This record gives sequence, structure tokens and C-alpha cells, in this order.
Amino acid sequence: MENKMVLEVDGINKSFSGVRVLEGARLEIREGELHALMGENGAGKSTLMKIIMGIYARDAGALRLNGEDVVFKNSKEALDAGISMIHQELSPIPEMTVAENVFLGRETKKFKGLPFVDRKGLQRKTLEILKTYGLEDFIDPQMKMKHLNIAQTQMLEIIKAVSYDSKVIIMDEPTSSLSESESEILFRMIHNLKKDKVAIVYISHRMEEVFELADRISVLRDGSFVGCVEKGATSADEIIHMMVGRELEGGYPRNQAKKGDVVLALKNFTSKGKFAGVNLEVRKGEILGLAGLVGAGRSEVMRALVGYDSLDTGEIILEGKSILIQHPKEAKRHHIIMASEDRKGLGLVLCRSIKENISLQNMDKLSKMGFLNRANEQVECRRMATEMETKMNGIHDVIQSLSGGNQQKVVLAKCLLSDPKVLILDEPTRGIDVGTKAAIYQMMIQLAQQGLAIIMISSEMPELIGMSDRVLVMANGKITGELTREEAQHQEKIMELALGGKTL
Repeated sequence: MENKMVLEVDGINKSFSGVRVLEGARLEIREGELHALMGENGAGKSTLMKIIMGIYARDAGALRLNGEDVVFKNSKEALDAGISMIHQELSPIPEMTVAENVFLGRETKKFKGLPFVDRKGLQRKTLEILKTYGLEDFIDPQMKMKHLNIAQTQMLEIIKAVSYDSKVIIMDEPTSSLSESESEILFRMIHNLKKDKVAIVYISHRMEEVFELADRISVLRDGSFVGCVEKGATSADEIIHMMVGRELEGGYPRNQAKKGDVVLALKNFTSKGKFAGVNLEVRKGEILGLAGLVGAGRSEVMRALVGYDSLDTGEIILEGKSILIQHPKEAKRHHIIMASEDRKGLGLVLCRSIKENISLQNMDKLSKMGFLNRANEQVECRRMATEMETKMNGIHDVIQSLSGGNQQKVVLAKCLLSDPKVLILDEPTRGIDVGTKAAIYQMMIQLAQQGLAIIMISSEMPELIGMSDRVLVMANGKITGELTREEAQHQEKIMELALGGKTL
């Protein structure tokens, strides 16, 4: 006899700024099952979960809990109804203790009617939960969150979700920060939760653990529901095909630029816990694609290259000469420029103007004898914004008034004003419309034809295949494969390497 249906998601639609993220998404979750939700980066998995939790409002569709239609206006209403979520992005309060974080917003009072928190009571209840799952030696309820490492913080988020006595727990990439032994602790917790008839929605790119844990597997592709299969009646190959099984759309200009000498080479790039033994090279006129799933280490390697993050070992060779980069200013001096995937957090100052954002990274070029040449700044910033076809009233427009696509054009404008030899584009078209994407693709081709070496990190498979001359695939901090443009047309091969593959 099948377990009863606990949660039903039926025909969910969601758009952001006119970009459709979910269309007709469906999901059926049964009592006491682990239901894996899979799909490529950008398939809409996390967005769908946030709609279930009331973080985002749905545009259309229905959500039923125990057979009754529900509408959650916020995550508290979802929690009160018995649904909790472990987010991929951890957000603890560092100056508070473990116990205070677990029971944040649910504190018990020391004296009835008085605003005094029973801290010892919170610690006692937290310790009881930790002991239930054998974690009392792993996490101390009295520790401040800032003293926990990422793995401990991840485990605490799981404990916090369990503490709500939820009947449905959503786990978004819960093992992304855990070691093998720590993952085993999580898996034991999951088995205990299932025995207590708790339903778990499990989002993961790790095929091996999905087939170890899941009862059923649902797949989303481009925001739409592809299908649901029983674990015992499917295979990893079938799931991969469900995830990527579409024809590559047209519209990607072919890079006809002649490939020249090696501009940049990385030798044995290693940063403990992030990536290890990474070797790559990119040539003049070449667009090198970096593929991989969330947590593969692609962005981390590039951030270390330009001095944002530290590096344990490794050598940077630029135009045949070994160089040292320990700070982004040094990378810029060597004309190695990176456009971050986080354009709002790292790429732009949202409250300032287009002009100020373009000139901020280029003060040395726009100054003379230590003084900013205002007239030259106006001319150069207007030229770059115009060349990028930025839709604006003028260069004094505040950045936050622009659309996402035009904000990205400003990011690229400031990068190009720095006269790069190597341009690193991390998710260059994320969250922007089709027209702006086409403009960025044309810009990349033009830059390659001018002899620029381009490294593009992308989670969009058609973009990666359509724009790259070569594709390097990463998984678990290592390069697992290198594919020519022709070889990369087989999307299943990229996904196989991204899910583990054979390390080179």
C-alpha cells in the first residue's frame, strides 16, 4: 500500500522581470519518502522550493498540503504548517550561540510575561536534539556560530529544520559542504526521519547519493516538469537524459577567430577544501568554457587567479612569464580581468551612477598625476556605455534603476575599459533577456577576433556548447575532462564528467 500524499504541487508558474523561470511545474510528495528533485543549474528547483516555503509568491498553480489548498505568505506560515527548508545559502547569526540560532524566534521565556529568555532551557533542548542524532560531540550548544566551520553550520541547519517537528523537510544541496564522514551522519538522520514518517524533498547533483537515498526521482528541465520515476525502475543514464534531453537552440555565433599563442596558463592550482591540481591554458582568440555543477570549484579557481581568494600552491604564467597575483589590483595590472557572477554584490555599487561604476575600476587610466580627469572620465564612460548599447537616459543614471541586463552591460563596460588580455566571464548572461544575451555573445566574438583570450564559466548547457571553442569540465574541485567543440555537442558527455567522470 502506497503512503498517503502529503504535499502536491500542481502547475506552478513563476516569472522574474518577464523571464519565465517555472512553467507548469509539478511535484507529488508522499509520507515517509525521500523524493529527489534533479535538474541542471537554472532548471528552477530552488525557485520551486522557495515558492512552497512562501518566500516567493507563485504566478499560477496550486499547492496542497494533506489534500487541502494552501497559500503561504511567508516562511513562518509554512513552518507553522509543518514544512521546513534547509537552504543552500547558509545564513546563521554569527554572534549568537548554537542554541539561540536553533530556536531563533521560538525562544522560551524564563518568567511568564517577562522578556527574559531561558537560555539554559534552550541549551538543554538543543543538546537533546543533538544527542538524538549522535552529534553532541560534533556541536556544542553554547558555542557562538562564528566559531563553527561550514560543515558544522550545515549540520546545524539540518538540526534546526528537525527541531520544528516538520512533516515535510526540503534539503537543498545538503551535502555540498560536508565531508564523506559528515555526509554519513546526515544519511543516518535521514533514515531516522523516514522511520518517523517525515517526507523529505532532496535536491542534489550527486547521482550516487541520490540513488542510495531516494525512493522516487523527479526531474525539472528549463522550469518545466519532465517526469517522475521510481529509483528501482531507472538508471543514471536515463536521469541524465531527462535532465539535458533537448535540442541545442540556434542563435550562437561561431567564433572564427584564429587561435594564437597561449596567453595564460595555470599550473597545479590548489586551495585546500576548494580545488586541487588544476591545470589549464587559454590562447589568443579562444573562448574557453568551464563546465560543472554547483560547488565544482569553477568560480573558486578563477577568484584565486585574480587574487580575490587565497591560493595554497600554483603558478600563473602570462605570455610565457611566471607572475605573482595576491590581490585584484595585481591582476588588473597584468590585464587579467574578471566579471563576477554576483554583479549586484561584487560587480556594482548599486546606489551610484553608471559613470561612477565604470570609472571606479579604472581610476589609474582616467587620472593624470594623481588627479581624476573629469572631462576624460565623461568621454570614456559615455563611450563604453554606448558601445555596450546600454539603455539609459545618460551616464548619470543610478545603477539600481537599470534592468538586470543593462546592469550586466555596465559590468562588462568597466571590465573592457581596463584593456584586458584575459577576460573571465562568470555566468555572463544569468538572469537577462534573450536580446541582451545575443548582444553579449556578439561582443564575445568581436573580442576574440581582436585577440582577447576569454574564459567563460556558465551553467547553461546550450550557451556553453554554443559559445566555447573548448570545454573543460570540473567536479569536486578537479578537472575531469577536456572536450573539443565537436565533442561537447554530446551534452550527456559533459553531464557525465560533471557528475564525477575521470579526473585528468
